[in-house]
Amino acid sequence: MKIEIDKKSGFCFGVVKAIEATDEVLEKEGKIYSLGQIVHNKEEISRLEDKGMITINHDDFREMKNRTVLFRAHGETPESYVTAKQNGHRVIDATCPVVLRLQKKVYRSFQKMQEVNGQLVIFGKRGHAEVVGLMGQIGGRGILIEGEHDLDKLDYTRPIETFSQTTMNVDKIKHLIDEIKKRIKDLSLLKTNNTTCRQVSDRFAHLRSFSKKYDVIVFVGGKNSSNSKMLYEECKQNNPQSYFISNPEELKKEWFDESVHKVGICGGTSTPFWLMENVANTIPEL
Repeated sequence: MKIEIDKKSGFCFGVVKAIEATDEVLEKEGKIYSLGQIVHNKEEISRLEDKGMITINHDDFREMKNRTVLFRAHGETPESYVTAKQNGHRVIDATCPVVLRLQKKVYRSFQKMQEVNGQLVIFGKRGHAEVVGLMGQIGGRGILIEGEHDLDKLDYTRPIETFSQTTMNVDKIKHLIDEIKKRIKDLSLLKTNNTTCRQVSDRFAHLRSFSKKYDVIVFVGGKNSSNSKMLYEECKQNNPQSYFISNPEELKKEWFDESVHKVGICGGTSTPFWLMENVANTIPEL
């Protein structure tokens, strides 16, 4: 049986930056507090917690004083920076550069929309850390669109400018924009921005072709990672023999019968490469 790991899978560069910054502090100081889950992957979090990382929520953050705190790749609200200064925290800011640029664009756009009685739209998942950070740039006054059912929130006689969470499926964004175009009174009132991360969006097309090359696909990802769920669905649509696992213990022997000659292993942007290697090494042992 031939087993291959997709070399394009694994952490995106924003997550790599956050993990490297955390490892560096842990090696020097032995402790760092991560404001929220550093990455949506239980196995990687366990690795870092074993080295001294402590995951906290925003209530903890507001209560603590004088700690070293990581702002993860998803980005934070302006209020978090104010709190850090007031509480004497040392911030290790690992906000992804792509997210940081998007935050600034959203802020500037909102100021312009205010001048013309316009509406700023963010396509994304409610409660997702990146979306919370984006909304925080504009005091929560944007309009969040998760799906077509939210489009009735918009006034189609007024200007609309759209942005999206960097990890959102580009096909879903296109569908939502097409629906807005059908409803808006004047197309000149609509301005759209392509704000999906290229490194993330390219993975959908790549996994589409990757998954077709193998008898079985094993997708490794965190159960609470929306990015992993979307990428897995792309694999499943193109190869019905695709299975989602979070660790090697979830592998099942019956997936690999005598008819299986080639196995492809891939993962999401929050999946560490070492975990995919562990999965690859476990399959022959079954």
